[in-house]
Amino acid sequence: MKGRVCSINTSSGGGVPKIPINSTKVSFNGLDGDYNKFRSDNRDGDPRRAVSLFSLEKIEELQAEGHPIGIGSTGENFTIEGIDWDSLEVGMRLSVGEALLELSMPCEPCSKIGSSFVGRRFGRIDHDLEFGWSRWLATVIKEGRVSSDDSVNIIISPK
Repeated sequence: MKGRVCSINTSSGGGVPKIPINSTKVSFNGLDGDYNKFRSDNRDGDPRRAVSLFSLEKIEELQAEGHPIGIGSTGENFTIEGIDWDSLEVGMRLSVGEALLELSMPCEPCSKIGSSFVGRRFGRIDHDLEFGWSRWLATVIKEGRVSSDDSVNIIISPK
């Protein structure tokens, strides 16, 4: 399955929305220039939360439902187009540009992204409540440069 990087999104001060950029280096700690308290607030960090990904198609479907969501408004680092989001699962590996990522867990939504949803109903993208709608968190297996329009390929599936 082949997709593409629709948008790279970062926030040097943390929080949302994350702002689109053209290109970045992905390191084991995440994207250059992006602050994330879950991986940055202590020395050890959490490598399972290095990168956040979301589907352009899911964003567009949510917009069609009337939600004011936009690219980067839920804090995703990579907005990806062309991947079957419902098929993603823990342990899948994706090549994204020069980087290699491994999906570590669905990203639990929090109130900080509430303004992206009608009635602040951010649970709309909670994996346990709405399977297939969640953003995903990933561990960086191989560092590398990623640019907008780079290809995204599922290269290893845990099945």
